[in-house]
Amino acid sequence: MPPGNLVLFVSEVFGVLKPFGRLKSGFWCMGQGCSSASPSVTHCRAMSSDHCAKFVHTKTRSSPYPRSDQNRQLFTDDLVKWDSDFPEYRPEEYTAPSVAKGPVWADPPADKLCSVKWNQVDGKVNRTSFTAQYQIVNSLPRNPIGRTGLTGRGLLGKWGPNHAADPIVTRWKVSSSGQVEKHPASGDPVLQFVAIKRGDTGEWAIPGGMVDAGETVSLTLKREFGEETMNSLLASPEEKKEIENNLAKLFSHGQEVYRGYVDDPRNTDNAWMETIAVNFHDEEGNSVARFNLQAGDDANAVAWMDVGSELRLFASHKHFLKKVAGLRKAHW
Repeated sequence: MPPGNLVLFVSEVFGVLKPFGRLKSGFWCMGQGCSSASPSVTHCRAMSSDHCAKFVHTKTRSSPYPRSDQNRQLFTDDLVKWDSDFPEYRPEEYTAPSVAKGPVWADPPADKLCSVKWNQVDGKVNRTSFTAQYQIVNSLPRNPIGRTGLTGRGLLGKWGPNHAADPIVTRWKVSSSGQVEKHPASGDPVLQFVAIKRGDTGEWAIPGGMVDAGETVSLTLKREFGEETMNSLLASPEEKKEIENNLAKLFSHGQEVYRGYVDDPRNTDNAWMETIAVNFHDEEGNSVARFNLQAGDDANAVAWMDVGSELRLFASHKHFLKKVAGLRKAHW
């Protein structure tokens, strides 16, 4: 599919783009070679997957692999890019048992793949990448950022890109007198965001999750926030209605802060995470403040956390919060 048509298609399928800003031509990634297309979006005109591979993923290469005793092949940063000479590279293959048993959300194993439409929308499955057109090597997608030390799919259901959506809900931190607090070191106002404690890793993170097949990103953003921070899955019909109304008001406007590859410990050479992160900011503090935050789904806890450089968060989430702080001219 030509790049221009791809942009139009993504704009239609991901209904989130109209309210959250336009997708400009080109591709999106993290790292060097990227420039700011707007104050809120990282924009990279990638000529190839190797161009975006100037970014060196680190959490992706952590070992052992999450929720397993499977070790990765270890190597130095200078060997991440595929064009770096590395004849000793012989990673082991690993696909988690939960994926290998073939749930409905997962692709078939490699030896049973047939007629897959790589780098395009394949039925209800979006196999396009925000970084670049990824290469197919030995009939399987190859991570556009570089080597990970492991092949297979790990915990990820799809070969190639696995798309997620991350809602970043923020408000200003206020004192007991109702004044916006400023950080004593920077003098800038302090932002707070809704954070969850992941049930799988125990790390604090932005609430979010996978975009289901055929689902728009805008729906995923609301669904995941409701499930993980308001326990909407266990709410009564009346409570669900109230949650939906509150979320509809807050999520009626937002600003996209990132779209692209995620430096995620679940990534492998053949499967990786990509996301769209959108900031929903309650400037006056009169809508989010009414939310009854309650951990649900796969979150163990939920809390308001101050935004700052000292944050230690899951995957690339700290990177997203830094961009939000810049967008809101807040303390970092």
